[in-house]
Amino acid sequence: MLKRLLSGNEAIARGAYENGVSFAAGYPGTPATEIVEEIAKYNRIDAQWSVNEKVALDVAVGASLGGARTLVAMKHVGLNVASDTLFTLSYTGVNGGLVIVTADDPGMHSSQNEQDNRFYAKFAKIPLLEPSDSQEAKDFVGLGLSISEIFDTPVLIRITTAIAHSKSIVKFNIKQKTNFHNKTFRKDSAKWVMIPANARKRRLLVEARLKKLKNFSERIWCNRIEWGKRNIGIITSSICYQYAKEALSDASILKLGMTYPLPEFLIKKFASKIQDLYVIEELDPFLEEQVKVLGIELKGKELFPQTGELSPSLVKDKISIRGSQNKVSSTETIEKFPPRVPSLCPGCPYLGFFYTLKKLKLFVAGDIGCYALGALPPASAMHTCISMGSSIGIALGLEKAMKDRIKHKLIAVIGDSTFLHAGIPELIDVVYNKGSVTIIIFDNQTIAMTGRQDHPGTGVTLKKESSRRFDYVKLIRALGVKNVQVVNIYDLKATKKAILEETNRDSVSVVVAKGPCILLDKYKNRKRLFKVVNSENCRKCHECLNLGCAAITIKEKGRIEIDAELCIGCSICAQLCRYNAIEKYAPR
Repeated sequence: MLKRLLSGNEAIARGAYENGVSFAAGYPGTPATEIVEEIAKYNRIDAQWSVNEKVALDVAVGASLGGARTLVAMKHVGLNVASDTLFTLSYTGVNGGLVIVTADDPGMHSSQNEQDNRFYAKFAKIPLLEPSDSQEAKDFVGLGLSISEIFDTPVLIRITTAIAHSKSIVKFNIKQKTNFHNKTFRKDSAKWVMIPANARKRRLLVEARLKKLKNFSERIWCNRIEWGKRNIGIITSSICYQYAKEALSDASILKLGMTYPLPEFLIKKFASKIQDLYVIEELDPFLEEQVKVLGIELKGKELFPQTGELSPSLVKDKISIRGSQNKVSSTETIEKFPPRVPSLCPGCPYLGFFYTLKKLKLFVAGDIGCYALGALPPASAMHTCISMGSSIGIALGLEKAMKDRIKHKLIAVIGDSTFLHAGIPELIDVVYNKGSVTIIIFDNQTIAMTGRQDHPGTGVTLKKESSRRFDYVKLIRALGVKNVQVVNIYDLKATKKAILEETNRDSVSVVVAKGPCILLDKYKNRKRLFKVVNSENCRKCHECLNLGCAAITIKEKGRIEIDAELCIGCSICAQLCRYNAIEKYAPR
C-alpha cells in the first residue's frame, strides 16, 4: 500500500480524487487555500477559483444538481458569505454528493475573528464531520460524499489550522474506484424551487432527515470508544483527540468523528462507565452543551479556555491522571514569545501609498488583504478593517453620519480581488445613494495575502489557462462612476496628486493604483538597481524610516543603512528623501 506524508489540506484533495469528485470550487483563504490548489493538480477534476465563497457554493450546487460529486472549500469567515445558499441548500438537498470544507482558525493566525463554524451544522441541520489527522481528512471526504447521497443533504467537514497544515502519514487507495457515475438530473420543482409553498414541505423533510442522521451517528465507524482506565473519561474530536491521547494516554476516550448530530446513546453508554468525565474541545462549548442537555455531569470550559488553540501540555496540566483539577484563567494559556511586529515586504507597493496617506491625514476605511498592515506603525494610516468589501460601505456610512466634518477627508482602500469578491455591490450602493466617497483599488495582479493566487483580474484560471482579463476601469465606468484615474502606485507624486484631486470632488470617484506584488514569479528575476545611502548627503532626519520598509535600518549613531539583499530598487525611499542621500548602486 502506498503511503505519503501529507498535510490535511493535501489529504482532502487526495480524498476528492479517490472518491470521484469531478468538480471543486472555492475562494483562497488561509488555512483552506491549498485544498482547491491541490485538487487542481488532478486532471480528472474540474477545479476553479470563484469570485467569492457564495459563488463557489452556488456553482457547486449546480454541479451537484447536474449529478457530479462536488467539493467546495473555504476558510471559516468564507462560510459566512456562502451561508445564504447553505441554509436553503439544506432544504433542497443534493443530487450528486456535495461536501463543504470549512477551515476554522483558532488563535486567529490569519483571520479577523475566531468563530466556531460547528454551529453552522446545527443551525442548518446538516451533518458535521471533524477529522483528527490527515488520514481521516482523506477518508472523511469519501464518508461525507456517501452520507450526502444517502441522506440527500450537503455535508460540512470542519477542520482547523492545525489539521490543515500539520502533516501525518496517509495511506493511498491504489486501485482507483471507477463506479462514480454522474446521476441523472430530473426536473423537480417541488425539490429545487424554494418558493414558500415548496419550502414548507421541504422543512418537514429536514427534520425527518435529522432523526435518521441521529440514528446513523450511533453506528458510524468514526464515532468510537477507546477504553482505558475508567476513572477519567474524555469526550473529544478533531485535533483535541490527538492532544488527549498524548497527554492522557491511560484515560478512556470517546472519539467523535461525526459531531452533529451526536450519538446520544453512545455518549450515555460511555458516561455511565466513567468516574470523572471531561469534554476537551477548542473554542466554544459545542459538544459540552449538547452532552449536558442529556443530563450528564462533566467538566469542560471551567477548565479549558474558550479562546485560542489548546495543546497537549495544557490538557495534561488541567487533567491529571489522578483526576485533580486546576481552574484556568484566560491568561494562563498564552505562551510567552518575543514580540514580533508583522510588516509589509521590502519594496511592497503599499509602503509608499500608506506613507502618503499619513502625510495627507485622511480617514482611511480599510479592507481585508496585506494592506491591512497599513494600520500598524510607522504608517498607522488605516482606521477600520471589518470584512471583505466592507471598506466602501463603511466609508459611505461615515459620510452619511459625519457630513461636512469628514468631507474631502475620507477614502476607502480595497484590493483587486477583494473588490471583485464583495466590493462591486458596495460601489453600486455609493453611486445609487449619491455618495462622494473616493475609493482606491489596489491592483497588484494577484491575491497576495493567501499565497499569490490568480483571479478574474489576472486573466489566468486556477488550471493556469488563459482567460479574459478583467478591466476595472470599464466596469467602474459602467457602474456610473465618471471620475476614474489609473496611477502607478510607485510614483509618489502622481499618487498624491490623484488622491488630492479625487477626494476634493463632490461625487464618487475611483483611483486604480497599479503596482505588482513583488513576490510574483514574473517579477522575481528582473534586474534591479538597489539603493545605497550616501553618508555625505544624509542628514539623519530618518524620514525614510517612516516608510516601514524592512530593508531600511538604523545603525549606530543614527546612521541609515539599506540592506542590499532585501532592497528591490523600487525607489520609493529615494523619492521621499529631501537631501538626495539615497542613490542607485549596480544591477544584480
